[in-house]
Amino acid sequence: MNPKWKLISKILSWEKIIESRWYIMKIAPRDKIQSGDTVYFKDAGQLVTACATVAKVLQYDHYTDEDLHEIFNIYAESIAFSSPLDEVYQSVLLKKYCILVFLKHPKKITPFAIDKTWYGNASAWICIDDIEQIRI
Repeated sequence: MNPKWKLISKILSWEKIIESRWYIMKIAPRDKIQSGDTVYFKDAGQLVTACATVAKVLQYDHYTDEDLHEIFNIYAESIAFSSPLDEVYQSVLLKKYCILVFLKHPKKITPFAIDKTWYGNASAWICIDDIEQIRI
């Protein structure tokens, strides 16, 4: 996550209870994340410092302008965007896929590093069966 946006502290304080992902192509966590999964969070270049349980997942394919307005009207406050809504709207307008990950039970954890060797340096989301597979 971008450390400038302070999203992890927003998750831990329950200000942010939905993690949103907006993509042009179908990429992770699309079709891989589900209720009951654990999501771990780290700021870019830092250690993993928090986790939460997935309560629910909503996915939108080829969303329309009407869908986008509905998503923003219903979920924007819980997503806790770090930019003004009109800027976010413009940035996601031409994308095709939206994933909303509803979070519950966020908590701080003992910080640890991960090995992203096989996932790419810029990988924003890694889907694995067990965090021990990449914990250093």
